Amino acid sequence: MRERDDIILVTGGAGYIGSHLTAQLLAAGYRVRVLDALLYGDDGIRTCLSSDKFGLITGDIRDEAAVSRALDGVTSVVHLAAVVGDPSCAKQPALATEVNKTAGETLCNLAKRSGVRRFIFASTCSNYGKMADHNGYVDEESPLRPVSLYAELKVGFEKYLTEHAGNGFEPVCLRFATAFGLSARMRFDLTVNEFTRELTLGRKLEVFGEEFWRPYCHAGDLARACVMALEASPDLVAGKAFNVGESHGNYQKLTLVKIILEQLGRGYELVRFVTRGEDPRDYRVKFSKIYRTLGFTITKTVPQGIREIIESIESGQFKEPDDPRYRNL
Repeated sequence: MRERDDIILVTGGAGYIGSHLTAQLLAAGYRVRVLDALLYGDDGIRTCLSSDKFGLITGDIRDEAAVSRALDGVTSVVHLAAVVGDPSCAKQPALATEVNKTAGETLCNLAKRSGVRRFIFASTCSNYGKMADHNGYVDEESPLRPVSLYAELKVGFEKYLTEHAGNGFEPVCLRFATAFGLSARMRFDLTVNEFTRELTLGRKLEVFGEEFWRPYCHAGDLARACVMALEASPDLVAGKAFNVGESHGNYQKLTLVKIILEQLGRGYELVRFVTRGEDPRDYRVKFSKIYRTLGFTITKTVPQGIREIIESIESGQFKEPDDPRYRNL
């Protein structure tokens, strides 16, 4: 259990998941420091700026001096800062390696040196790549088969953290399902969010790999898992990996499209299924370990997340849903 006067550092704390996490930690009474380059603005943390328990260091995770300042007095770290997603990493491989590997390793080393105990790493279920059995499931004991640079870097950093565990340093690797849902720092370049936006706006939608499996989890629930991992006893989580999501949250794209269209009650003629080979990922994931160990359950299902996005677009909450600030590419 973290003490409420502990300072928790959240790298990438103004981001899509980070903004949820920052707000949740402040609401729980923690002192929170965010290190974020604010590449997409400060929408995600604007409501936090007035809190006397909140501190912001605007800086790049690759800047060792900024990282050192951010770690001053910190007892726990949640490391979210990254070049996120297969497309972003494929487009900028050198940057992705600098940020997701080199900067992560430096952060780990500096954190250990400064006395940080709990280190939560936002990893990904993309680590599982392509299942050997399309009709099966994977869990934390399954082989990691990354098929993209993004996943390769996540797998590599998990290994790095595990090798540095011990002597009071407690890394925890959380393999996030694909995120969806509303956030103070919104993204529309994620599968559920993008499909819902396009069909709500009456646009044509091309879907590939419609039968491939993916797990999905609301951004707010992914943030909750980070809080639970921070507060858990070391004997339950230190040096371990957990899939974060819910087993009923595994969907094929075909089913996602069906749910969106049923909620809209229109747009069936807008969807076209196509064959493309650039994304072979296919993984259906079990999440029983995090439930058994931490009691983690989701609070928002995929259909509920779709409904909130439809309502937000139809109500005009997003005046320009195509604005580049709503995507990472």
